[in-house]
Amino acid sequence: MNILDDNARALKPAGGVLDQVRAGEPTVWFNPSLPQASSAFAKIDLPVMGVEEAVSRWRRFAPLLACLFPDAHGTEGRIDSPLLPLSPDLAIRITDGLSKTAFVKADHALPLTGTIKARGGVYEVLVYAEELALRTGLIGNKASYDILATETARSLFAQHTILVGSTGNLGFSVGVIGRALGFNVEVHMSSDAKEWKKARLRNLGVRVVEHEADYSVAVAGARDSASKRGSCHFVDDENSRLLFFGYSAAALDLAAQIKTSGTEVSEQNPIAVFLPCGVGGAPGGVAFGLKSIFGDAVQCVFVEPVASPCMLVQLAAGTGRPVSVYDFGLDNKTAADGLAVPQASMLVAEAMQHLVNAVVTVSDDSLFSWVGTLFDEAGMKLEPSAASGFAALARYLKGLRMQGGRLPSACIVWTTGGSQLPAEEFEKVLAQARVL
Repeated sequence: MNILDDNARALKPAGGVLDQVRAGEPTVWFNPSLPQASSAFAKIDLPVMGVEEAVSRWRRFAPLLACLFPDAHGTEGRIDSPLLPLSPDLAIRITDGLSKTAFVKADHALPLTGTIKARGGVYEVLVYAEELALRTGLIGNKASYDILATETARSLFAQHTILVGSTGNLGFSVGVIGRALGFNVEVHMSSDAKEWKKARLRNLGVRVVEHEADYSVAVAGARDSASKRGSCHFVDDENSRLLFFGYSAAALDLAAQIKTSGTEVSEQNPIAVFLPCGVGGAPGGVAFGLKSIFGDAVQCVFVEPVASPCMLVQLAAGTGRPVSVYDFGLDNKTAADGLAVPQASMLVAEAMQHLVNAVVTVSDDSLFSWVGTLFDEAGMKLEPSAASGFAALARYLKGLRMQGGRLPSACIVWTTGGSQLPAEEFEKVLAQARVL
């Protein structure tokens, strides 16, 4: 029996999901073995205290970020985005009448990079800079971290290289902070990466290495390059705990915003959070943080393109061994380049099997359609991947109702990129939306 047949057998308990996955049709996979949150964390080899540690580190880094990026007005060195309420009419349309309350966690407008990847990529580079500075005595435990913006620090960091594999947004986040600190940065880009994303990296002084293959090959290329040199740090998007916990800190920011909004959150009045998923680090970290705060009062839903549902097939098949979308006859070709990943992070999948409520897949046409709608009616400038949560929301709610689950009292769509799209690139996306 080959791996395709074996994985097909493994997925049969997921009902008709396998047939829909193979056919490239939108579908919903509900986690059949989701434990209560109170017992879930005991099954996960990641410490809950890692969330608070990441929050504390972000606070230490704030003066440095404010010094490095003085034009990021109003951030005071914080990397966070607003929680935007949608009008009741738009909320009703997005949810197909199943909810009147919906918000957007607007990471498409996140400071510095306009993408959620800043929460992980910037964090990991800052941690590496901190380690180098402590090791060399540049800073003491009580020193102000803005010393890392001095020429003395830049001379130290210039002796080191940071490497990462990316379809675009993680590479940009690593490039922005790495070059601002004075590091050499090398980004290995997959064939899915947009040309304008490569160009903006080169404009920062980043070395871009292009691969005529997918995301996994780009990551492998960066890993191999790092193994052959000294004085370097490889940002491992597939296995990095630093990335994971950098993302997780966003949950505390969201929790404070939810409280300010006056939204009640309880197991009787849960919220649902829709998170675009590529390799899994960003949505996994956020989900980990949210479940640690809200427990079963939050429903975490991952959203993937129909051509690249790597987390869905991994979770549905189990985490005994890695599986790929290619094993199920899919080509991993999608307009949502940031989500074009053939194989999920096993680090994340092993945690998410105990935390994620569902995975929804969506078509590229639906992504373009929602990009147009959100721009016309809410003034939001989104990449296709950033619109994925809107395309998934009604399908999830209908599936949840059919299963007899508790519908959320409020839905939150996490957007991931778009505000820094060049005007001509966004016009192309809108043109595609207009013809649907």
